[in-house]
Amino acid sequence: MKWNKTYLALILGLNLLVSLSPRAQSFEELKKQYPQDHAVLLNKVLRYKISVKGNEPFVESEELQQIQYLTLQANAYMGRLGFSHSGFQQVVAYEAFTRTPEEKKLKVVDFITNSNKDDFVFYDDEKETTFDFPSVKEGSIGNLHVSWINKNPYLLAPFYFASGIPAVNSELTLTFPRDMVVKYRIIGLDSASVDVSVKNSRKEIEYTFRYRNCAAQKAYDDAPSAAWYATHVVFYIASFKDGSGNTVNYLSGLDDLYHLNYGFVKSINQQASPGLKQIVDSLIVNQHSDEDKARAIYSWVQHQIKYVAFEQGMEGFVPRDANLVCTRRFGDCKDMSSILTAMLKIAGVEAYYTWIGTRHLPYQFTEFPLPIVSNHMICTVLLNGSYIFLDGTDPSCRFGYPPDAIQDKEAMIAIGEKEFKILKVPVIDKSFSKLTDSTWLEINDREVVGRIKRVVTGYFAMNMRGRLQYTSPSDLQERMRNLFNRGSNKFQLDSFYLGKSEAPDTVEINARFRLPDYAKKLGDEWYLNLNLFKFYVDQEIDYPKRKMPIQYDFKSVTNYVVLLKLPKGWKVGDLPESKSFHNPVWGFDMTYDVEGNYVVMAQRFDNDQLLLTSDQFEQFNKVLENLYPQYKKTLTLSKSSAP
Repeated sequence: MKWNKTYLALILGLNLLVSLSPRAQSFEELKKQYPQDHAVLLNKVLRYKISVKGNEPFVESEELQQIQYLTLQANAYMGRLGFSHSGFQQVVAYEAFTRTPEEKKLKVVDFITNSNKDDFVFYDDEKETTFDFPSVKEGSIGNLHVSWINKNPYLLAPFYFASGIPAVNSELTLTFPRDMVVKYRIIGLDSASVDVSVKNSRKEIEYTFRYRNCAAQKAYDDAPSAAWYATHVVFYIASFKDGSGNTVNYLSGLDDLYHLNYGFVKSINQQASPGLKQIVDSLIVNQHSDEDKARAIYSWVQHQIKYVAFEQGMEGFVPRDANLVCTRRFGDCKDMSSILTAMLKIAGVEAYYTWIGTRHLPYQFTEFPLPIVSNHMICTVLLNGSYIFLDGTDPSCRFGYPPDAIQDKEAMIAIGEKEFKILKVPVIDKSFSKLTDSTWLEINDREVVGRIKRVVTGYFAMNMRGRLQYTSPSDLQERMRNLFNRGSNKFQLDSFYLGKSEAPDTVEINARFRLPDYAKKLGDEWYLNLNLFKFYVDQEIDYPKRKMPIQYDFKSVTNYVVLLKLPKGWKVGDLPESKSFHNPVWGFDMTYDVEGNYVVMAQRFDNDQLLLTSDQFEQFNKVLENLYPQYKKTLTLSKSSAP
């Protein structure tokens, strides 16, 4: 079969789909409807044709994108386009061209294909083919037609309706045999805007999901990944009939998914090499409990096996043998899971391969029995009746605590060939992660001088250790200046050093600094704002316009204390009032006191959220309304009348 000719005929047939869309709007109507936009998607259409060949599902797909350029500047914004493909999604044919306002068809002749690597997927053989539409100008329409064979039907990607520009018509169509069960779920903030239609014929069923006038997806730096809020369809093959008429469960439930996952690990680590055994023996020789053995092995893997993501094709799913990982001294997340599990078993500790999704993904196994739920692999150990999650890819993670990126996520734990557990990773209480920043200030005639002591625990400490580990000596000074910066843009960092801490999960850093012109002396009075940090200035949430949630890495408590030593012969003239405000979302405490010859200002912020959703935005802003006036409070010192 000549795939290119066949599929070019198929994709060109997408033009028939466009004619079934609502009446095409004129160029002037589009400009009026989208006055702030340089371009719109007239059509974003993706069609899947699912069949059964050789007793296995066979999936073909085709896509059409049509971009209408509305302004003279449009080419600078949307002249370049592209499409992704990989070993699992093989491109069969593609065509791109510009339709000018004069109805001329100008074909794209130069396509460039490069690797397109992401840090959150199991494989990195994904490639992206990009191109520039020729002669783009006001009124032009860019057209892209692509067709694929989806070589692994287990990995059907969700369809997202929105993109970076508005879409007049965005739709997904699934066509499959009547004796096949295809399940779907529409997810996202605007899921109610999606129209779903079903067509039944003698041999096939067709689902169509259409979203008309889909707004552009706005990006926020503090938002989670688009999967948490963007409207999309998750769909998958639950079961089908083979050539003999037998029903075959494909992804009908968790048992099917586990059978798929276990197939990737059942043949590895059949026998440990003498070298691997020797390393394990040396690590546990003086360890008497299973927990001590697990701690020693986990620490060794964290620091002796370098994390390198180099997966390709099915290597993105199959862990490498622990003996090979040990010899190489590097590996990806699956390899870390492999060697951790193998070493712990050698030591007699119950350990299990574990699939999990990071918080980059909103999906849970109990909702979706799909490979897309997990983009990561770790090891789980059973100690004293409790399961503990170990991620070897994070060299700074403390034993007994999961990395912050997998909190509140479900884990699929491989107990045996047919036995598994689904357990949820706990969310660690805010009291575990504390940041206490103390600043001692003194005033002289030229400037304010001070010293700083910052102590962090929990995830703050883990992240700090990680950043320091990968910061070059040449960049360390700038990183420390940014870390300690306070007061004004005249802040000058004089020195810093790491303090010695007895606790392994605590990091202490000290510094000395100067703040020229920060305190103002007018006549017989000094004026000084002790709010050296104004973290939340301009942080109001654009409510109710913003719908996307806000993501936090972990729950935490932060304390900032400023201690001003009273100059000799001076006293407190006007001490700002203390203020506290809390609501169910968050809050603050800000106190002012005089203790001996020091004025002490302390502020505390609690974060008890991992994800802040739109129904909480109003209360978040209410806290800021009460906080902002405190930033303007000024301390006044006056001359003392005492001898």
